Amino acid sequence: MRVVINGVTKRFGDHRVLDRVHLTVDGGQTVALIGPSGAGKSTLLRSINGLNRFDEGEIHVGSHTLLPNRSHHGCPVARQVRRLFGMIFQDFQLFPHLTALQNIMEAPRCVLNLSKDKARRRAMELLDRVGLTDRATAYPLQLSGGQKQRVAIARAMAMSPRGLLCDEITSALDPELKNEVLSVLEDLKRDGLTLILVTHEIGFARRAADRVVVLADGKIIEDGAPTQVLDHPQAPRTQQFLSQLLA
Repeated sequence: MRVVINGVTKRFGDHRVLDRVHLTVDGGQTVALIGPSGAGKSTLLRSINGLNRFDEGEIHVGSHTLLPNRSHHGCPVARQVRRLFGMIFQDFQLFPHLTALQNIMEAPRCVLNLSKDKARRRAMELLDRVGLTDRATAYPLQLSGGQKQRVAIARAMAMSPRGLLCDEITSALDPELKNEVLSVLEDLKRDGLTLILVTHEIGFARRAADRVVVLADGKIIEDGAPTQVLDHPQAPRTQQFLSQLLA
């Protein structure tokens, strides 16, 4: 599923969080979006998913176009985009009163009108895929951070999306739990999903991404293969960011 971002600008008051951003992600690509805090990375993901309004430009997701200065809440185009791209958040966003299985079943039941049996079978298949079959009846309070994030990935996959938008989904996890989650993403990459990930996991970006895009001060300052951007950055701001991150 191709994503084309043309000249997108997002302002908060006088501050430009995104400043005429241009970016094309081809179907099946994995793009790691990196950069300093406050660069606009999360805002860009939320704009692609129709969760944020933007002020200028256009965002094309497949055949659908999101336009500026429109509320996307309840918008038919935004709903279609969210069917194509699932979004996974840093803080999991699981329903605390539902079990892992029920969290995954909820959207297919309510949005796709799947029968309870079909939704349950699909949810169990996805729990098996993320290695959590034995935790199907556990509530979020009973799960570790890595388990919660794997349930969140399974929940996003339950809608059979063409891609995933991942916003710092390992930042709150310890190294062992990070590896659990990142291995699931690498498995999904092999399925040909389009993945756009905001991350500070440079090792994962180097290993799994097709491209690394650096965003700073609301602008894309570098875009290329992982070895090019991470080992031989051209922009001084990229050099500074990576030296601080890897210090």
